[in-house]
This record gives sequence, C-alpha cells and structure tokens, in this order.
Amino acid sequence: MFSATEMRDFTLFSMPHVVTLLIFFTTFFMFIYYRKKLVKYQAILKWSLFTILLVCDISLQVYLIVIKQWEVSDLPLHVCSLSAFLALYLFLKKNEKVFHLLFFMGALPPILSMVSPDIVHQFPHFRFIRYFLKHSAIPLAVLYFILFEGYRVPRKAVLSSFLIINVIAVPIYFLNQLLDTNFFFISAPTETKTLLTFFGSGIMYIISLEIVALIVCIITYIPMGILQKKEKIQKSSYL
Repeated sequence: MFSATEMRDFTLFSMPHVVTLLIFFTTFFMFIYYRKKLVKYQAILKWSLFTILLVCDISLQVYLIVIKQWEVSDLPLHVCSLSAFLALYLFLKKNEKVFHLLFFMGALPPILSMVSPDIVHQFPHFRFIRYFLKHSAIPLAVLYFILFEGYRVPRKAVLSSFLIINVIAVPIYFLNQLLDTNFFFISAPTETKTLLTFFGSGIMYIISLEIVALIVCIITYIPMGILQKKEKIQKSSYL
C-alpha cells in the first residue's frame, strides 16, 4: 500500500477508477439533494473537509520524505494545491474575493483531474487514495461554501479570476525555469497520458492551455449564473 515500486499499474477507467468517480459524483449530488437536512451537520461537514484537505497535503510530503523520494517538484504548487490552500483559508476566515478565485480553480479543474488523473498507482495504494480524496474534497468544499455559507460569484469574476490565475502563473513559470519543474503544468503536459496530452507542444501548448482555461472558467460559471437568476426570480416573487 505504501511501496514506491508496487501497484504502479493504474489504468484509465478501470473498475477502481470508475467506482471512485461514481462515489464522488454520488456524494456531490447528495450534498445538493439533502442540503436542507445537512444544515444541522454543517460544522461536521466543515471540519471534516478541512481535515481531509490538510491531512492530504501534509501526508504526501511526509510519505515522500520517509521513502526518501521527495524532490523539489513535489512542492504543493499545482493548481489543485493552491485551491486546497484557498479552501483551508476560507474555512478559517470569510472572504468573498478569495472564494471567487477558489470557485474557478477548485470547482471543475479537480473533477477533470479525477476523470483524467496524473497518477501511476492503482487502488489501494496510498497515493491513489490520497489523490482522489484530495481532488474530491476540493469541489465538495466549493459546494459547501455555496450551499451552507451563502457564497455567490458575480459574472464579472469570470474575467477577473482568469486574469488573476494568469498573474499567479507568471512567477510559477519562472520558478519552473529555475527549478526545472512543471508546476501548473505550464512548461509541458503531464508525464502520464491525460487531457493535457492533446494540447500540443511549445507555444501551441501555452495557447491551448489559455483557451481551455478561459472556457473552463465560463463553463464553471454557468450553474452559478443559473442559480443566482433563479434566486433573483424567487426573491422578486416574494416582494
């Protein structure tokens, strides 16, 4: 379960992968369907998600150090790691603008990462469990903030958040050049075959990355826009 050399036979859409995805989507929609009944368990949900995100990040670093395979490329500087940090911050302190950024970075990207994961270990390896647990907890945290803490995202945040992500990506790009890493997957696609594999290489890879990132931000906002429009209609009907 913790070996660095065993269970390195992850297969896309294998039975463990499909079952894991089904568990996530079932949990996600149960959050929505039973949201009213779950209100009384809000504190439990909040600190459970907080603990999962915190333990997932710390445990990986400890694990890699213990097996003596830690490298600078293992620093938590990928998009999903930043999303986890933003969620942890919001669990401790309310901030609308921070949530806007978390919404676009942490709602859809982690789900896409689960559908096409950058891993080689198969279930029940520690890295398989940690990967999917963390990437499940991030969008569930986003959903928690929407359902139980009333966070909403204005339409203008689509562009502003996209620009902020690009601003963050600039120092990450130079850090990659300095450390020979690939944080944010800016320098090249993932080593394993994922959706990024089809983005090309060189300048075309960067252009594809930018276009897809903008499309993802727009798609991510659509349910939020529908929700706010529905709430506006309901509010006006009560007046």
